[in-house]
Amino acid sequence: MARLINIGFGNAVNTDKVLAVASPVAAPIKRMVSHARDNGLLIDASQGRKTKAVLVLEDGRILLSALQPETITRRFNAGSDFSNDISDERTDDLA
Repeated sequence: MARLINIGFGNAVNTDKVLAVASPVAAPIKRMVSHARDNGLLIDASQGRKTKAVLVLEDGRILLSALQPETITRRFNAGSDFSNDISDERTDDLA
């Protein structure tokens, strides 16, 4: 059964479709994001905020989030759903 987790600011992702959650600071990740943008495979769910996590989806799309990778990973591991508390988002906004 597909499960959605909150990736920040009212956005959600299907946990079955995520291959990796990475930090956007490494050069290979930056190239991957640039390539996805050029090929129309980028989904920007950061709501205009600084990108703090890059999610690689199984269909080759790249999803950007303003939440920390640790926050997203914690939500995956905790089995939290889309109705998750937004307190993590407020904390990530301050970082």
